[in-house]
Amino acid sequence: MAPERKHDESGFTLLELLVVIVILGLLIGLVAPAALRQLGGARVSVAKQSIERIGAVLDMYKLDVGTYPTADQGLKALVEKPTGVAAWNGPYIKGVEPVDAWNHPYIYRNPSSRSGHDYDLCSAGPSGNASSNDAICNP
Repeated sequence: MAPERKHDESGFTLLELLVVIVILGLLIGLVAPAALRQLGGARVSVAKQSIERIGAVLDMYKLDVGTYPTADQGLKALVEKPTGVAAWNGPYIKGVEPVDAWNHPYIYRNPSSRSGHDYDLCSAGPSGNASSNDAICNP
């Protein structure tokens, strides 16, 4: 004779567990893309704000030295005194040459390739390719 089963046993059936897993999977599938879009938008915002701050630092450099750093000196001129610059009053940025929100070095050009700008200060954006449409430049 087969052992008697009690109907008051607690626990979940396999079907109930599968339903819960499917529901969790659907929720993650809907929420994760929205969260990743928010993260991407936050990095773009951080890059724009950083470019504005570095632009203000470049303006302080120009007040001290009389000109913006050359393209050869680059943003390193904000960290270390370039050769041949007498009125340097830095370091204007502590540490190392700044990088953007995607950990790529900023692209600095002086003179600017855009009309109406003294210099170009750009982030290559998430792609890391400066020639793409993702590039974020000083206003």
